Amino acid sequence: MSTVDLVDSQYYEVAKSGSLAEKVTELARDRIYEDFIGICRPSGLDKILDVGVSDIGGDAANVVERRYSPQRNLTAVGLGDGHEFRKTFPEIDYRKVVADQPLPFPDRSFDIVTSNAVLEHVGSFEKQRFFVSELLRVGGRVFITVPNRYFPIEHHTAIPFLHWFDSTFKFACSAAGKAKWSSPENLILMSKRRLSASCSVRDVKVGYTGIRLGPLSSNLYLFVPNSTGSSASGGAGR
Repeated sequence: MSTVDLVDSQYYEVAKSGSLAEKVTELARDRIYEDFIGICRPSGLDKILDVGVSDIGGDAANVVERRYSPQRNLTAVGLGDGHEFRKTFPEIDYRKVVADQPLPFPDRSFDIVTSNAVLEHVGSFEKQRFFVSELLRVGGRVFITVPNRYFPIEHHTAIPFLHWFDSTFKFACSAAGKAKWSSPENLILMSKRRLSASCSVRDVKVGYTGIRLGPLSSNLYLFVPNSTGSSASGGAGR
């Protein structure tokens, strides 16, 4: 199965259309969007890049594209060909990118760069560091969100509580026939410490977003208010 199928199709098999899981995901992402607007404060002239959009439809997918206006100020990238994305969002410039390769944009091309639910899938700590460095390179303000591993229900498998520890999560995934999700190549469960470590910039803020439950909140965010760019090498994509 391709990376695109694994991260898009299989993730949305857990949050099936019309299901309670999809409604919870939609609620979390709408609140993430509200934090994105409140923290990044985009103007009507800001150029915005969304890294790692989905070609899977549904109310829980691509919240920035669904809600932000004017859409002509948005650019989106993903690993797929983007056929469904282009049909749904014809005003948005879509670019296909290659995993573990630099983003196809010059330094400081965008005022704001955002990425939701991508960093946990890039495959290793080194790749996470490069992924973030690429967002910093092409953008001014950078806003990254990931699922919080300490939310009571694991986002990709719907396994409760056992994902708080690597050993119990691996056992639960194996027992549930979902062993691929216990591999770091497919999923790295994210904590505030792990998210902070993925960024080399000192002026960074890490906090809770999504469904707010304090340390058990559904998601985490990392915000860099004024990136100076990065020249590290590695890859981007989902």
